[in-house]
Amino acid sequence: MHVIFGTMKYLVICILTILFIFSSCSKYDKLLKSDDFELKYRKALYYYFDKEDYVKAGNLFENIAPYYRATDKIDTISYYQAMCTYRQGDYLLAAYYFKTLTNLYPNSPFAEESEYMNGYCYYISSPVPSLDQTNTYKAIEAFEIYLRKYEGNNRDEEVKKFMIELRDKLVEKSWKNAKLYFDLEQYKASLIALNNSLNKYPETRYREDILFLILKSSYLLAENSVLAKRNDRYQATIDAYYSFIDEYPRSKYSSEAKDIYSRTQIYLNKR
Repeated sequence: MHVIFGTMKYLVICILTILFIFSSCSKYDKLLKSDDFELKYRKALYYYFDKEDYVKAGNLFENIAPYYRATDKIDTISYYQAMCTYRQGDYLLAAYYFKTLTNLYPNSPFAEESEYMNGYCYYISSPVPSLDQTNTYKAIEAFEIYLRKYEGNNRDEEVKKFMIELRDKLVEKSWKNAKLYFDLEQYKASLIALNNSLNKYPETRYREDILFLILKSSYLLAENSVLAKRNDRYQATIDAYYSFIDEYPRSKYSSEAKDIYSRTQIYLNKR
């Protein structure tokens, strides 16, 4: 009897739960179709703040936005619509909504927060250095705009830290892309890529590695060149050696660098 009673009780609870869900959905569907926009507005805020149901809140904000387009509530609706999208994890669409708000309502009390969130959404979407860095560039650009507009606020340091992190990704990707040419033994392309990386990011933490690979690429390119081009390319190797050793006289690569220099000098002295 206890087993039967327990089973019946469980079934009743399940049925009541299902009925409650259907009833709630039915009420929500009626609300969406309603012409009472003030009620929708209040319910949207209720779902956002009280229930933390960002799907239902977002649908309501989207639903009422056209009705409030020319009113003083539109920037509030636009902001919370963007926040609902952000809370659901759709960061790129949220970034678009935040940027649209700052463009359309630059004097809104939500403008500063939206400018920040636009950058932050791209920051969250920024992938590891080995992948495409489009969102990293967009995050940096958005944060630069934010700092220009709202310089001196309490988020300055946070935003600057984000930007350092984002730029480090670009530096690492630049270095790895350049090194890839060297690893593939494409020494001419390696030299171009390494020099481009150094010119773009002169303060890179890979500077020592890049200068050494420029030296090594120059030497290996000269070694594998036709006779007519060897002399000039070995001379370029000497120049690369001095550039490297002047900056890093006690480098971890010193021994190998000096060996490259000695072999290059032997060739040039034979000419």
